[in-house]
Amino acid sequence: MAATEALNLDRPVKAAVRPAMTPEKPTLIGLSREDMGKALAEIGVPAKQVKMRSSQLWHWLYVRGVSDFDHMTNVSKDMRELLKTHFTIARPEIVEEQISTDGTRKWLLRFPPRGAGRPVEIETVYIPEEGRGTLCVSSQVGCTLTCSFCHTGTQKLVRNLTAEEILSQLLLARDRLGDFPDRDTPAGAIVPNEGRKVTNMVMMGMGEPLYNFENVKTALLIATDGDGLSLSKRRVTLSTSGIVPEIFRTGEEIGVMLAISLHAVKDDLRDMLVPINKKYPLKDLLDACRNYPGLSNARRITFEYVMLEGVNDTLEDAKELVRLLKGIPAKINLIPFNPWPGTNYQCSKWEEIEKFADFINAAGYASPIRTPRGRDILAACGQLKSDSERMRKVDRMAFEAMMIANHGED
Repeated sequence: MAATEALNLDRPVKAAVRPAMTPEKPTLIGLSREDMGKALAEIGVPAKQVKMRSSQLWHWLYVRGVSDFDHMTNVSKDMRELLKTHFTIARPEIVEEQISTDGTRKWLLRFPPRGAGRPVEIETVYIPEEGRGTLCVSSQVGCTLTCSFCHTGTQKLVRNLTAEEILSQLLLARDRLGDFPDRDTPAGAIVPNEGRKVTNMVMMGMGEPLYNFENVKTALLIATDGDGLSLSKRRVTLSTSGIVPEIFRTGEEIGVMLAISLHAVKDDLRDMLVPINKKYPLKDLLDACRNYPGLSNARRITFEYVMLEGVNDTLEDAKELVRLLKGIPAKINLIPFNPWPGTNYQCSKWEEIEKFADFINAAGYASPIRTPRGRDILAACGQLKSDSERMRKVDRMAFEAMMIANHGED
């Protein structure tokens, strides 16, 4: 299925399966420039050519978006054969592509075995909005944090994703959305950034990014490299549940925007909602936020706050939130709870969410209420989960019944 082919928006789409990456061959995707040069030298590329060949490959991978060495038309046939013998640059397999009624897309992707492991599956979500498109990227298969309101937290951690697997989600999304130049565009052409469908990237998918720091760092530095994928660091956000020791490193070594999954203003409640709080309580977390490198009114931290009826949505909670964040340049994203099969939580009433937002706004903080996107395909915030068996029919029926009960048949 071509990237620009029209897809049926009325039902989930079973995408054309792409060739899976060959596990026996190492990949060039996700390597730093230095590591790519070393890899080329190890297969016999002459030392005087290594820098030039690395630049060629970088351009083809991250500006042109090719996934086949034969499409690298300014690389000699002998060199292409050498590269094909030793490396792969193929995309992950698309197991399923679903498109929500609001245009949100969710891909279930399968990666090949690593070492003695087995194939794994993860989910990636694209959210189109007026003037921008945001890609929500996963960093782990499953999650260790078991946040009680989060569907992903019910899937046990299988393993960390590699830098290649993190980056491949962005490459594949740009493939599917037609975000790379046509193959017929001259190889030396400069491709403008205007008109891109993927303009923003958030590490808010499956997993805790800061428990996979090195791979996330490598992937994000490549994603924001000005000579390749060229995402602005101001348009890349890393969301953490509060792994305090890695927060400063995120600002210092990666330099992207920071989001904190807060969700509660007192330690006893946050211990239940976000259990990592028992290890890194609110005081330590907020101290780390105050010391985030480059923090300013132009570079604020986003605090994410899911609205749970009768749990954390009172005016007293709003007052305490303002008190806690005093002195931190911040924006508070209020997230209406997104239901999933088996949860005991309910979304706060809309009028309560608006009262909460009005109080925070009056205190001087921007507090947008996030519009739920992709709920009908379980692609909304906190809904991602990709067990290989995935959501069975009975789960889908339970979810649909819950949606009708909560929102009516309209």
